[in-house]
Amino acid sequence: MNAHTPQTLEWSDLDLRAVDTVRALAMDAVEKTGSGHPGTAMSLAPAAYMLFQKIMRHDPSDPEWTGRDRFVLSIGHSSLTLYIQLYLAGYGLELEDLKNLRQWESRTPGHPEFSHTPGVETTTGPLGQGVGNAVGMAMAARRERGLFNPDAGPGASPFDHHIYAFCSDGDVQEGVSHEASALAGTQKLGNLIMIWDDNRISIEDDTRIAHSEDVAARYRAYGWHVEEVDWTAGGEYVEDVDALYQAIRRGKAETERPTFIRLSTIIGWPAPNKQNSGAIHGAAMGEAEVSATKQILGLPDEPFAVEDEVIEHARRVVDRGREARAAWEVEFKAWHESAGERAELFDRLVEGRLPEGWEKAVPSFEPDEKGIATRKASGEFLSAVAPLLPELWGGSADLAGSNNTTPKGEPSFLPFDRASEMFPGSPYGRVLHFGVREHGMGTILNGMALHGPTRPYGGTFLVFSDYMRPAVRLAAIMQLPVTYVWTHDSIGLGEDGPTHQPVEHLWALRAIHGLDVIRPADANETAVVWRSVIERGDRPSALALTRQNVPTLDREEYASAEGAVKGGYVLAEADGDAPEVIVIATGSEVQIALEARKALQEAGTPTRVVSMTCVEWFERQSEEYREQVLPSSVRARVSVEAGIAMGWREYVGDAGESVSLEHYGASASYQVLYEKFGFTSEAVVEAARRSLAKTGS
Repeated sequence: MNAHTPQTLEWSDLDLRAVDTVRALAMDAVEKTGSGHPGTAMSLAPAAYMLFQKIMRHDPSDPEWTGRDRFVLSIGHSSLTLYIQLYLAGYGLELEDLKNLRQWESRTPGHPEFSHTPGVETTTGPLGQGVGNAVGMAMAARRERGLFNPDAGPGASPFDHHIYAFCSDGDVQEGVSHEASALAGTQKLGNLIMIWDDNRISIEDDTRIAHSEDVAARYRAYGWHVEEVDWTAGGEYVEDVDALYQAIRRGKAETERPTFIRLSTIIGWPAPNKQNSGAIHGAAMGEAEVSATKQILGLPDEPFAVEDEVIEHARRVVDRGREARAAWEVEFKAWHESAGERAELFDRLVEGRLPEGWEKAVPSFEPDEKGIATRKASGEFLSAVAPLLPELWGGSADLAGSNNTTPKGEPSFLPFDRASEMFPGSPYGRVLHFGVREHGMGTILNGMALHGPTRPYGGTFLVFSDYMRPAVRLAAIMQLPVTYVWTHDSIGLGEDGPTHQPVEHLWALRAIHGLDVIRPADANETAVVWRSVIERGDRPSALALTRQNVPTLDREEYASAEGAVKGGYVLAEADGDAPEVIVIATGSEVQIALEARKALQEAGTPTRVVSMTCVEWFERQSEEYREQVLPSSVRARVSVEAGIAMGWREYVGDAGESVSLEHYGASASYQVLYEKFGFTSEAVVEAARRSLAKTGS
């Protein structure tokens, strides 16, 4: 079903004039704003124009068309490379938008922003992230095909399409691009084509001062199909557009490997004085240089000049896009009418609906003093709901056995020759193996979620969320429904010692606006919050789960675990329903709070215990509800969490106390560590008494 790319490139004088107009607009936009990156947008003008006008299957009048090819500009600082093509192609951007580059409330911010500008598929800017996004999109496209149309021949499915990406010298230097690209080679993602703008210039000018490896050889080693197009090879700079076109055609024909095209360019060409220098990378060129460049191009020396004939020529891509979509819709309709349950699944996923009654599969756990680890409860949840939720897929960064991220009996997402005895699978499986690549995993998960319509998750140890943080932050900015399964959530992991024991991580992650950090207290809270994450689906969620067993609470003695969906709830009420002190605890420390409550009440102090599963969820409750759980009249409060206290002051107030860990951990059993570091019921009781003393009680 992929649109055929003609053997011969049609490249008219109008196309040449359109490309030169792109260069002029890039110069003008940065000049007017006074900041930005004109050079790459100028040198990549032919490649970007050719991609949007001659190769990609897309319809500017329907930017979210399911059958479209995707384009990822990993070179986010060169946002004009994308914005000008969106303008020319008729995505709704106009000259005024280009004139308002980087301005307040403009549709052309400094870096492309997902859901802000029509035609922008992902938020890019931090280099390397777009590379991983593109890999994730290519993986999601294959999973999508497997869910809806697995038996179609190559290129014969309405779900066949390509992911195109532009990357820069900076992108290929970033470690995250290595992680994602290596996995793309392992996965044999033949639907991915990435073009590297090898112009050898960065902010610090010539990249030779820090960058010397053979990048093309590296990509060959990853298992990619590599093409090299050098516009500088002949001594005189010649933009051989047809050579690039044919390289892309060969990449499209290569179905067993992703394609990496090294395109050697001169940044800022044809600016007479600043081309091929750091001066044109990230700053306005200056009026004189702009005028001189336009003279070379044979363009009028006036800002934002676009010939009517040029824009009319470029906008014809709208008609071609509509024709391609109409042809696709005929094929899609034929598939839909014959696909039965697969068509019903497609409709449900596109509409964002969950199957009726799926929640009945959510496991419940009997009270058990010994209990189970919340990581294990999470694994049992995944195994229970996986048959009902084929859209839910994910895996681990080489820690599947520890993270419990593999639903029982489910196949791995792997080329046939990569499957193993332990992990049998197929190209359409659902269990993901990221290898020891946490950062790559994070940005690949973002690409999966951006592509839709599936729901990805990825696991590692909580301490290694540090490796993932840039991608997690971008997921929060884009409000993507990615779920992180972060286990070994405290010093409770024990013997591995301080390098593996998270101390500052919970509050560091809570500082990411738009990320829900969830730390359930027992198996039933774990199942309930997992269900809630799937039901919400409007932002990223992080599950912080224990390595060690925690008691499964008797819910006849304590409040229902359903309270966990509110983020904080009264787990155990004080005698007489009028608390003198409130103990707020999370995760594995909830059991310690409950033990302290018993001691305090036996000593005559009515004590309420609040399980704070998710601060972000709690803050989204009504003021009335939050006052019911944490009444302002009760000033004596204690927080209990095996991490730093930062952030708890807001909840415990000026009279409150925190039982916390203000230093790194140590290597020993978790029982010894909790005792040595003061996470005991006795320590909580003493903290409660100190807080009570501050209030005069």
